[in-house]
Amino acid sequence: MCGILGIFDLVDDVELLRKKALTLSKRLRHRGPDWSGIFCNDQAILVHERLAIVDVDHGAQPLISKETGAVLAANGEIYNHKLLAQSLKHPHEFQTKSDCEVILYLYEEMGTNFLNLIEGIFAFVLYDPRQGAYLIARDHIGIVPLYWGWDENGQLYVTSELKAIVDTCRRVEEFLPGHMYTSPQGTLTQYYKPVWKESEFKAFHEWQSSQLRLVLETAVKEQLMSDVPYGVLISGGIDSSIIAAIAAKYRKKRIEDDENSPAWWPNLHSFCIGLSDSPDIVAAQKVADHIGAIHHQFTFTVQEGLDVLEEVIYHLETYDITTIRAGTPMYLMARRIKAMGIKMVLSGEGADELLGGYLYFHKAPNAEEFREETLRKLFALHKYDCLRANKAMAAWGVEARVPFLSRRFIDEAMTIDPKDKMSSSDKIEKFILRKSFEGYIPNEVLWRQKEQFSDGVGYRWIDSLRNAAEEKITDKMLRDAHFRFPINTPLTKEGYWYRILFEKVFPSEEAARCVRSEPSIACSSETALRWDQSFRSNADPSGRAVRTVHNDSW
Repeated sequence: MCGILGIFDLVDDVELLRKKALTLSKRLRHRGPDWSGIFCNDQAILVHERLAIVDVDHGAQPLISKETGAVLAANGEIYNHKLLAQSLKHPHEFQTKSDCEVILYLYEEMGTNFLNLIEGIFAFVLYDPRQGAYLIARDHIGIVPLYWGWDENGQLYVTSELKAIVDTCRRVEEFLPGHMYTSPQGTLTQYYKPVWKESEFKAFHEWQSSQLRLVLETAVKEQLMSDVPYGVLISGGIDSSIIAAIAAKYRKKRIEDDENSPAWWPNLHSFCIGLSDSPDIVAAQKVADHIGAIHHQFTFTVQEGLDVLEEVIYHLETYDITTIRAGTPMYLMARRIKAMGIKMVLSGEGADELLGGYLYFHKAPNAEEFREETLRKLFALHKYDCLRANKAMAAWGVEARVPFLSRRFIDEAMTIDPKDKMSSSDKIEKFILRKSFEGYIPNEVLWRQKEQFSDGVGYRWIDSLRNAAEEKITDKMLRDAHFRFPINTPLTKEGYWYRILFEKVFPSEEAARCVRSEPSIACSSETALRWDQSFRSNADPSGRAVRTVHNDSW
């Protein structure tokens, strides 16, 4: 991941603004420790903090087109950049082998009509000096973070993380996923509008294991694009384990030249973290042994986790309970990964949302409600799991890639008949994913019941957080929480504690408004509670109608 900062609609003295932009951009340097670049004229300022993954020698940004003078500062990876370059109608003088440079020439030939052609993860700002115009865009699901805000003079700031601008801007908002902003029109437009999202969509197809397998393998393979050492995360669950197994399949050849030469780093390194009694650690080791990965097992203590909570909240820019619980061990793991020289990892986020993998999905009353809940979860990922994976890793200059959330796999998963994805008393969650990848990982992991990452790292972790909050937050403080925190008032002592830590590093109300927080892991979804109430009123006394669902997994 890189860090970007843009300032537009300039009113203040340009030289002072340039110095200010450099100062603010330093707050993003953890995202891009390899190089810094800046473009500045009397209309726009673009700053880039680079994490060099592709074309390490020549891919520094901002990139400037020799043909038009258009300037690009991008954070992300364009996995199909070679195909996009081949599709250009006119010859262009590429200056680098950077995957992002093609954006300049797509814009030159197509205006803003190219965003749906991109298979990748991105947030970028593009300035066109010919019209004094600019384009801002973010990827389809919000895998890469992006914020924008306005200062007292109406100058627009755009940045990868909230911390860069929250004390400069009077108003700050998250830039919505799947949207673009064009300055001539002054409009925010949704460009990502998949047909399967519409309520009247009925063109579902039956699950086919070969098709599901092909699409996911293709996504993993193209995301192995890297000129630096990379690894895979294995949490001990099926999602990350399957991604790791597919990566192992393609590790011997260099993806960047269409597998025509040996890989620069043919050994696949895998990583896992947990407390000393973590159930995930045992499962992860089995997967690593099965796929032949060089496995690195990290442990942390409860005290080490508690000691970094404020750092975690600063980097994740949230006070959401589940995000902080899971983000803390991930943050600690990212530091260890960076120390080993790894700059990119593949992770398993997204499968639960696409395929109904959370345990409360067992109580879905019908296929229609099952589908509606997967849609809700999928399009909220930018506030939770995508935010956690990106920012926890980027805090130490490591990029997290998420193959399950490639556009093609999302399209495949969301057009499978919801009936095929539903769980039942004799059908485990994500059955179709497990069945499609039989033989890729050990059966005891493949058919292992869902664990929350924050549970799987060790059950003592969550208990310790709750106990610490109980000691710090009194009953009266919680009762009166609405006075201190009128925005997203916390409903639990743990949530109140995280709000205190968040307020310490982000004291403004604008920062608080940028966070979407679910009050507790035990009631993270109104849908889950409604389904559960329906189930309890209709199930027979034995409860055999559905498998046991643990509250902590909701």
